[in-house]
Amino acid sequence: MSVMECLRARAVLQDCADQLSVIGNIIRPRAETQKSGSIESDFRVESLKSQKHFQVQASLHALETLNKVQKDRQFVSDVIHVLMAELQEKNTFNSLFFAIDEERKRKARLLETIKREEEGRLRIKALQKELLDIRKQKLEECERLEELVALLKEQVQELRVRTSREGTFVRSCADQLVFQGLQHSKHKENQLEEDVKVRVRLWISDDCTLWVWMLQRRIEEELDVHVEMESFLQHQNASLKETLKSWMRRFEKDLEEKDQEITALQNKRNSSQMRMQELSRKCREMEEVVIEDRMEKERLRAQLEKDEKERKAATKLQAWWRGMIVRKGLGSPKKPPKKKDGKKGKKKRK
Repeated sequence: MSVMECLRARAVLQDCADQLSVIGNIIRPRAETQKSGSIESDFRVESLKSQKHFQVQASLHALETLNKVQKDRQFVSDVIHVLMAELQEKNTFNSLFFAIDEERKRKARLLETIKREEEGRLRIKALQKELLDIRKQKLEECERLEELVALLKEQVQELRVRTSREGTFVRSCADQLVFQGLQHSKHKENQLEEDVKVRVRLWISDDCTLWVWMLQRRIEEELDVHVEMESFLQHQNASLKETLKSWMRRFEKDLEEKDQEITALQNKRNSSQMRMQELSRKCREMEEVVIEDRMEKERLRAQLEKDEKERKAATKLQAWWRGMIVRKGLGSPKKPPKKKDGKKGKKKRK
């Protein structure tokens, strides 16, 4: 680029910088008035919330818009000043192209970050769905275990009642057998007494020796019957006691097994509850991560909008600069195309 073209470009850029500074001086007082108005409205909101709410929102929105415009203006002004310094020192436009490339790279990085955040958000949603399924499954399992514990408790209670009834029945049977044996023995004794009375009468009338022999024989028979009856009752009593002991051992064994099953189920239920608490904690952590990701996404979206506006501003600046070059003739002159009329005339003559 020639020296004259460089001076013209610097003049145009200086004009742009002056216009941007004028725009900044115009925007800054408005922003300050908007800030003061928003502060005053904040004090009034406490007393008149229903009347001033819409005005406060409008003022805050206008303040945010002015801040964005001010940032964009500052960015364009910085680019112009750097470009002017480069034109003065090196007589090139490399800083402008470098700034545009940097903005494009930053935009690409922001888009990549947004894409990764979107993938992370989808993954978090999938994990939340999986967590809800696991929670539902664990709740169903806990309910099933509670029902099983209640059923086992009912079975233990029924077993206790049945064992107590069987023990009562065995004791009543033993008492009944003993009572029957006593009744039978009493009946035999009564018969023996009657026989003795009869024999006494016969002894008075008949021979004494025959009567004594018959009486001894009868006594021996009764003694044998008594011994057999006593041994039978003792054997029956021992058998009933053994049966009662076996039933008691079985009852204690079943009771111990049921207690172990109940303990195992309670331990399993406690572990399931601990797992549910751990999953709930992870769910809360994931929700916090989702909230942070949403905030970061909102920030990146605002940054992307800002970058898009800056890119549009740079594009408009380039278009304006090219228009100025074309209108004022600051570009390098192009050579006019050569005319070929002579050759064409020769061909026509031939």
